[in-house]
Amino acid sequence: MKHWSPLLFSILILSDIFICRNLADSVTREEAKQLRDEVREMFYHAFHGYMEHAFPLDELKPLSCEGEDTLGGYALTLIDSLDMLALLGDRERFTESVEWIGKNLRFDINKTVSVFETTIRILGGLLSAHLIASDYSTGMKIPSYDDELLHLSEDLARRLLPAFDTPTGIPFGSVNLLHGVDENESKVTSTAGGGTLTLEFGVLSRLTNNPIYEQVTKNAVRGLWARRSKINLVGAHIDVFTGEWTQKDAGIGTSIDSFYEYLLKAFLLFGDEECLFIFQEAYEAAMRYLYTDPWYVEVNMNSAALVWPLFNSLQAFWPGLQVLAGDIDPAIRTHAAFFSVWKRYGFTPEGFNLATLSVQHGQKSYPLRPELIESTYWLYKATRDPRYLDAGRDMVASLQYGARCTCGYCHISDVELHKQEDHMESFFLAETVKYLWLLFDLAAGPDNLVENGPYKYLFSTEGHLLPATPQISLVHEHCSYFGAYCISNHSRQKSYTSDISMDSHETNSTRLCRGPVSSSFVLDSSSQKSTSVSGLIKGVCPGLTHGQKFGISYVASPTDNDASSNESETAVVQNHPVVVVTSPAPQYQKEVQNDSDTNDKEPREAGSRESPTSKSIEGLAVDQTFERRTADTKLHTPL
Repeated sequence: MKHWSPLLFSILILSDIFICRNLADSVTREEAKQLRDEVREMFYHAFHGYMEHAFPLDELKPLSCEGEDTLGGYALTLIDSLDMLALLGDRERFTESVEWIGKNLRFDINKTVSVFETTIRILGGLLSAHLIASDYSTGMKIPSYDDELLHLSEDLARRLLPAFDTPTGIPFGSVNLLHGVDENESKVTSTAGGGTLTLEFGVLSRLTNNPIYEQVTKNAVRGLWARRSKINLVGAHIDVFTGEWTQKDAGIGTSIDSFYEYLLKAFLLFGDEECLFIFQEAYEAAMRYLYTDPWYVEVNMNSAALVWPLFNSLQAFWPGLQVLAGDIDPAIRTHAAFFSVWKRYGFTPEGFNLATLSVQHGQKSYPLRPELIESTYWLYKATRDPRYLDAGRDMVASLQYGARCTCGYCHISDVELHKQEDHMESFFLAETVKYLWLLFDLAAGPDNLVENGPYKYLFSTEGHLLPATPQISLVHEHCSYFGAYCISNHSRQKSYTSDISMDSHETNSTRLCRGPVSSSFVLDSSSQKSTSVSGLIKGVCPGLTHGQKFGISYVASPTDNDASSNESETAVVQNHPVVVVTSPAPQYQKEVQNDSDTNDKEPREAGSRESPTSKSIEGLAVDQTFERRTADTKLHTPL
């Protein structure tokens, strides 16, 4: 503890200074409507600036009103903005954009691209728009649409597959879309880069009836988790060939953040129990070794020795993730701490030193990041506490007065001086303004696809809308469950393999007991009843009818003569909760290992307790299906 006392002292001081309730007048319903409309105008100011001055280049330079190619040269900002256009109900621009992309976009180009960024921005954007444009129930169906975006998505994913051909199953960081992985490509990748691909590739597997995409990304997650430390922490960078960690700093921010995010979201969207199991252990370790209430620090992954007392802006997604996990109380405290930094500077710098209580040298910029706004939205949705509307109002004011420029919104290169930089990331339109708009629309009386649409939606790490349709979320259920989507044996291809066993679910003192589990994200509590379904033969997968695809069961009842003979074959759909059974464990305290790696921290690269509460988010939280107790737990699914 003597090594932690200065940090704790600084944290207590900072908490006393900054953590307090916003005393400004709370946002009224009428003001929420005005703020929602203001955010809508913010989106169109930036979107029109891009379309007029930068399209079809990737991103806008909002000060000089020019365009630049930053990722692959394929209209990145337009693709990243598609589902926001649909969310705003802009049918005309959504239709025009989808039709242009379907006719003009190609990926057979000699460009080396980031596997991570291309997946979350391009693949995620195309899939989200496809799922909206092809479905009448979204209200944005395009009559002339013929799955062009889905075909582009599969073509792109196939071009990314060579990156996964490594001994560990963890992909290279970059791949050439025409020639595959270059022989001189770096063998070092980030944990987030290798472990944040499962949602997009998993959705694609379900839409194309091709399991290879999900298999390779799941292998990557297994490859990373198999190389965790004895205290269940992962480092920031790893060699994809040897499996050796090249940077052993463990944290929840830069280079690791969305690895945690996709573990939980893979369970929420797909019902993947293995990912829930991994998330449970990873979250427990993070809260034990990284959490210094209300902040998070970076430690050595093996010894838990403090190496970096820093708040970095990418950590700000964490309270939102905790809301999805049902752990509300620490999320509230951490959000208050993070927002205090925003209030101090008008923005969150890339790094804020918790020891000196000042902006970290060399990390003074704010590149229009959405993470704190995202957590603000989730906490308001969970609590309906007006303080989060007040926070959102402050964020709008900061962006309008500090970042708005001639053709869009500018990076802030120095949060202390509010100096503008001539660049606008595509995620400003995909995430930053999206979460602000959703926040105020929710307060004003929601009228949008996410809140009132036909499905429950999950956001990807890029903010793209992924619906929990039966075709996506019930793929692993028995095919007699409402005729749920099944992958036929003949469509399976040989998967990319790694040195991690596909059947290994046992780590440390926990084990995964399989059973027919469904996520509460997919089924509301009102629907968690046993429902008899007749007319389907157990073991036969008839495929999906139109009604079944969109959540409606059209099943013919058997005749009276057949009723008795088919009684044993009648399928019963039952939602089974996941129950966590605890084993005796030591007191909740830090375990410091005498490890030779205590002081072997690699040089940093420039960036990229208590049980959860029972609060939930309209079926999104997994409080009924996920309860964290101790490090030694057993996950059982009752029959």
